[in-house]
Amino acid sequence: MASFQFSKDKLPKQLVINNEYVDSKNSKKLTVNNPKDGSLVADDVPLAGEADVDAAVAAAEAAFPAWKATTPTKRRDMLNKLADLIDAHAKPLAELTRITLGAPWGSFGSFEMTLCAETFRYNAGWTDKFAGESHPQEDGFMKIVRNEPLGVTAGIIPWNGPVGSIGLKAGPALATGNCFILKPSEKTPFAALAFLPLIKEAGFPPGVFQVLSGDGSTGALLASHMRVRKVSFTGSIPTGKKIQEMAAKSNLKRVTLELGGKSPAVVFDDANLENAVTWTVNAITGHSGQVCFAASRVYVQEGIYEKFIEKYKTMFMERTKTAGDPDAESTIFGPLVDQAQFDRVTGFIQRGKEQNQGTLLTGGARIGDKGYFVEPTIFTDVKEDAEIHRDEIFGPVSVVRTFKTEEEVMKISNDTDNFDSGMVGINCISLMMTQAPFGGSKQSGIGREAGIAALRAFTDTKTIMVNLTY
Repeated sequence: MASFQFSKDKLPKQLVINNEYVDSKNSKKLTVNNPKDGSLVADDVPLAGEADVDAAVAAAEAAFPAWKATTPTKRRDMLNKLADLIDAHAKPLAELTRITLGAPWGSFGSFEMTLCAETFRYNAGWTDKFAGESHPQEDGFMKIVRNEPLGVTAGIIPWNGPVGSIGLKAGPALATGNCFILKPSEKTPFAALAFLPLIKEAGFPPGVFQVLSGDGSTGALLASHMRVRKVSFTGSIPTGKKIQEMAAKSNLKRVTLELGGKSPAVVFDDANLENAVTWTVNAITGHSGQVCFAASRVYVQEGIYEKFIEKYKTMFMERTKTAGDPDAESTIFGPLVDQAQFDRVTGFIQRGKEQNQGTLLTGGARIGDKGYFVEPTIFTDVKEDAEIHRDEIFGPVSVVRTFKTEEEVMKISNDTDNFDSGMVGINCISLMMTQAPFGGSKQSGIGREAGIAALRAFTDTKTIMVNLTY
């Protein structure tokens, strides 16, 4: 078993390049705090600069020919071994995330570790099954289509799913024979940096799987690097636009963008009330609302509204009571990630009240006197053009409106830049499934993650024509 000795008392503070821990050549450092009380966790986290990125790209380029030629079964075994190691070290990995994210183990940490491991296993199963194509030879040419790896690829992942996102991006990249550079969020760097002993024990050769902690400047270096062939990014719409621009202006590298949105939930009169309330509450209070597919707009048909809103409010108030120290395994509801996110969410709530954008039904206040806890909040009778109705808040804030007809609710659901959805749940809220494509439409993203779509996103198709008539 890998020698994994990291914990909140021994944090990884070096870059992972060429299967070694190395000091950053950049003098700048990152500072991270604990969201449960605002205390300093570290002010010396490495911020990878240009020389560090170049070193990682060079190591990946050197490793690529042999990795591309590695048999599918060997890649499969390494990915499965890595998944087993993630399972074996799930608790300390979750602790390394929780110390700067604040996500409780019971309501998020255990789920995220399982997601990461299972995504690696899923992609491992594809290594010898991702077949190409062949076409009829009647025209005198045998036509063979191969799926070929791109080369050096990168994943820029968000703070709200810092371990689960590793599997979603590294899994398909490695399974298809690419080398991969991971850039975790500056807010949640430690679990990713702690992967080195697991990477080595799983058998990945030097240069195949590397980790560079950093901020937006590090991500920009990867997105604009002339020898990185693909970037998969999850995060905000404005940053996604910048990454696409940098990718185009550099070497026209491939991009996958999984961005934000303002996801609606529609509850019709004939819905199962208990099911509808449970799903919609969990979808906005889970992970304190810090997920891209949180049901932050709820539209309820008039006939069921009074019964729905009563139960909905009650469950919100009950969820508030579950807030507490995220290190306690009994805690369900944790803090927002940091001061900036706390200020953003509370700013939306304050403006919603002051500008009469809607009626505050419950919540809206800070929980306690330290840390970044915010009560699960409901606004009703929200104006259609209100900021809290149209803009993604990324916190436990729900807006509820009524509707009369299906035609009416479809109109208000689609009247944003983010609804023509790539994911639709019926009798549930949209989820991320390892087997099925995940992603958004319009400004919610480009491309898809998960399923066979992710494998295609990390490969080029090559058509080979054999002349049979010469």
